[in-house]
Amino acid sequence: MCLKADSHFDCGWCVQEKKCSLKQECAPPESTWMHHSADNSRCTHPKITKLFPETGPRQGGTKLTITGENLGLQFRDIQSGVKLGKVPCIPIEEEYISAERIVCQLNDATGYRVQDAQVEVCVRDCLADYRALSPRAFTFVTPFFTRMQPSQGPLSGGTRITIEGNHLNAGSSVTVNIGRHPCHFKKRSSKEIVCVTPAGVTPGSTSVMVDIDAAELRNPEVKFNYTEDPTILRIEPDWSIASGGTLLTISGTNLATIKEPKIRAKYGTAESFHNCTVYNNSVMVCLAPSVANSKRGFAETGSGPDEIGFYMDNVHALMVVNESFSYYPDPVFEPLSPTGILELKPTSPMILKGRNLFPAAPGSSRLNYTVLIGETPCVLTLSETQLLCEWPNLTGQHKVTIRVGGFEYSPGSLHIYSDSLLTLPAIIGIGGGGGLLLLVIIAVLIAYKRKSRDADRTLRRLQLQMDNLESRVALECKEAFAELQTDIHELTQELDGAGIPFLDYRTYAMRVLFPGIEDHPVLKEMEVQANVEKALTLFGQLLTKRHFLLIFIRTLEAQRSFSMRDRGNVASLIMTALQGEMEYATGVLKQLLSDLIDKNLESKNHPKLLLRRTESVAEKMLTNWFTFLLYKFLKECAGEPLFMLYCAIKQQMEKGPIDAITGEARYSLSEDKLIRQQIDYKTLTLHCVNPENETAPEVTVKCLNCDTITQVKEKLLDAVYKGSPYSQRPKAGDMEMEWRQGRMARIILQDEDVTTKIDNDWKRLNTLAHYQVIDGSVIALVPKQNSAYNISNSSTFTKSLSRYESMLRTASSPDSLRSRTPMITPDLESGTKLWHLVKNHDHSDQREGDRGSKMVSEIYLTRLLATKGTLQKFVDDLFETIFSTAHRGSALPLAIKYMFDFLDEQADKHQITDADVRHTWKSNCLPLRFWVNVIKNPQFVFDIHKNSITDACLSVVAQTFMDSCSTSEHKLGKDSPSNKLLYAKDIPSYKNWVERYYSDISRMPAISDQDMSAYLAEQSRLHLNQFNSMSALHEIYSYIIKYKDEILSALQKDEQARRQRLHSKLEQVIDTMTLSS
Repeated sequence: MCLKADSHFDCGWCVQEKKCSLKQECAPPESTWMHHSADNSRCTHPKITKLFPETGPRQGGTKLTITGENLGLQFRDIQSGVKLGKVPCIPIEEEYISAERIVCQLNDATGYRVQDAQVEVCVRDCLADYRALSPRAFTFVTPFFTRMQPSQGPLSGGTRITIEGNHLNAGSSVTVNIGRHPCHFKKRSSKEIVCVTPAGVTPGSTSVMVDIDAAELRNPEVKFNYTEDPTILRIEPDWSIASGGTLLTISGTNLATIKEPKIRAKYGTAESFHNCTVYNNSVMVCLAPSVANSKRGFAETGSGPDEIGFYMDNVHALMVVNESFSYYPDPVFEPLSPTGILELKPTSPMILKGRNLFPAAPGSSRLNYTVLIGETPCVLTLSETQLLCEWPNLTGQHKVTIRVGGFEYSPGSLHIYSDSLLTLPAIIGIGGGGGLLLLVIIAVLIAYKRKSRDADRTLRRLQLQMDNLESRVALECKEAFAELQTDIHELTQELDGAGIPFLDYRTYAMRVLFPGIEDHPVLKEMEVQANVEKALTLFGQLLTKRHFLLIFIRTLEAQRSFSMRDRGNVASLIMTALQGEMEYATGVLKQLLSDLIDKNLESKNHPKLLLRRTESVAEKMLTNWFTFLLYKFLKECAGEPLFMLYCAIKQQMEKGPIDAITGEARYSLSEDKLIRQQIDYKTLTLHCVNPENETAPEVTVKCLNCDTITQVKEKLLDAVYKGSPYSQRPKAGDMEMEWRQGRMARIILQDEDVTTKIDNDWKRLNTLAHYQVIDGSVIALVPKQNSAYNISNSSTFTKSLSRYESMLRTASSPDSLRSRTPMITPDLESGTKLWHLVKNHDHSDQREGDRGSKMVSEIYLTRLLATKGTLQKFVDDLFETIFSTAHRGSALPLAIKYMFDFLDEQADKHQITDADVRHTWKSNCLPLRFWVNVIKNPQFVFDIHKNSITDACLSVVAQTFMDSCSTSEHKLGKDSPSNKLLYAKDIPSYKNWVERYYSDISRMPAISDQDMSAYLAEQSRLHLNQFNSMSALHEIYSYIIKYKDEILSALQKDEQARRQRLHSKLEQVIDTMTLSS
């Protein structure tokens, strides 16, 4: 700026002092003072601050604008010093601004293979002090276009078209030609160019040519089809009222070639237009434009407008048409009363008097009046000068509104009062009844207070019993917890090496979305004909139109035969089909939830019932939405405490007896799965031969002598394959268990064989105690086909069996080897019932424990408390992790904050200030809809096997989790469920955690739409190809076929659907699929 100052100031740059000064103020020698008149004057340290554009085609021709500082004082300083990598950029002198801006034209770079290159500016020479590099690189791209919408328009032009492709915003200039004529440019972005077509020469297809700088883009498959200009043949009816808004049917030709036609009218100073909806080439429907603002009056016999016509792109011939059309004056109504309020009895009709109610127009068309009492329409009887309005059962004061076409008028308010006045005997009767009722209420209150006092005493007694029980089992809890902690510590060390067996995203999503279906069609490639694929692709495009998808879902939900299972299935299929469009799916979900909230509040249901059950597609979609977006949080944060809780429950249950038939156990959190009698058992330490390598060290496993053989096999497999996913290890049913004594003596142990004890009609499963397996025995697991129990005659083997002869002897020869080895053939006697530790609940031998009693006796409650105390830490860890906004270094998932803010917005919109309602909405939305499902079903997240006793315990934890999220207080009594008694002291603390969690989330800064869009786009990209979209679309299409008529009818009735031609597009899909089938 110093050297660019006006010459009469005689300013120069003092190099030594680095400032702008006069020559005499700069210390000698003279070479240290630079002046603009000196040929050698130039500024050091040039700098580039901005490039525009930052992308361009390799073919060159791009005008590159370089902005910066010290970019030469004169044009010749930089005339040959601008390059982009190795490609010269020729400066343009006319656009050069000294020191500040260089505009240069880029040469052809097709031989230059580098994609990104920095811009280099050298002032005279490229010494370090006179060389500048751009901070951002310029990128060479290859622009292209693939399609155009719409692909047809009238010969007169004026159609606004969108050319779609990639890198279309590259370079400095763009031109589009339709044939030989330029398309008037409007705007462009990376993905599209918008322009308005010129007039064509002749009807037919015309090539589309796009030039970006020197790059010529061509695509022979993309053509624009010029059609004959549309014509208007008839307008029916040929009249309207001054306010317009009445329905007009327009007949003509080539109407479908116009994307957004409008009807226009001019009358005096008033001019307006209305949108039209095209049905086909020969019919469209418009609402008559309003000319009511005109200062010119209207004759009762009809006044012709100055102009009536249509905006149809550039078809100027239709701006004014010769069709005869008349406007009649708007109807005029008298006020209901001088005060504006009319009082009537409920049974009296309301009469609205006026004039011009029916224009004297030819033809059979009539005005369609609507009269609203408040928001309720009334039944109308029409005459020339009045409207007779009969309303349903209403009371109170309501505003009256008259509507016809675009005309709306309120003649006042209607006050409907009741005419039933009370007589004296009625008043006396009501007074007497009221007094009697008051006495009854007082008596009930006294009885209630006494009952409450008794209940409080019972509650205190129960609480005291609970406290005593907790004290008595404290030592047992401590010992059990210490033992479990040791086991879990070992498990944690193994997990550090092998990792938690998380399911991959695809399997996890399928188990939540389609529980119980292992081989769902969306996992398989679908072989279809080309026509079917084309139809499904068109159907997929329809699903990405929000209005179609919303009408589709609402129509299905309105059908009685559309079951709850169907709703869940459709929601899951839609989410799999939209896995790659999560931002769009989120928008649809928000709209459906907003509709659900409106419907819930309009139906006068209690607001807290919202999202409680899965009764709509929206609720299941919400579950699936959280399933998709919380997978990362599960893997990185919440999965570990959940897996540790599962392992802790499994290990604690297996420390005591578990009945293989009923699933009941000594250690349990569930009253229903508690063994209610004393079982004598001993712990055995077995040494298991590694089935993968028999020479490897034996694995030590603890079992119980009352375990069945299958239970022992499961424990052996758990120990041998620690850390391995359940699906990748052998199954107990595929393995035989051998008891080995020495090198050759081996016995196959089975749950049922010829030695199984049968008492009357009861058959007891074999256990280790049945076979008299001793502590320290060696056990081997071998595949069934390789079983060695029938080894040929061996004296060693025979001797080893001698002490089991009494147990194993059968009717065969005592010397036969086969007679001494257990037969694995199951007993097939009819009428026998299996049992393990306890017989069926209704058996007469079942003397211990009152099976029918809901109240748990003290000894069994002690066992529940002992198990609860042992597992307490793991339950706390899981709840604390879920109800923390930042735990273990993991931030709160964006999806949770985003959805909670959405629910708060909906509550604000409906003026819901009750904090309990907002709390309940959030609890129903996330904890009860997602977390409870995961806690009860850890096999949805991990590659594990969940047995019945573990499932029962997890259900108790899940119920406690649900109670913690509730705002209602649970009063305890002798009939309360055992799990509520168990966690009675813990639930208040958990509730505080939940309230703090919701409060912390609400105080966090809101997520911007941009951040959420980027997050959803990233999730879509990560999981784009997890499911087969064609298969998902085919499954959804089955519902289109089932409810075809209802869906097509809904699309036909909806105005916006008609504008988007959704009805015809769906018919096209159905026709294509029908032809293919």
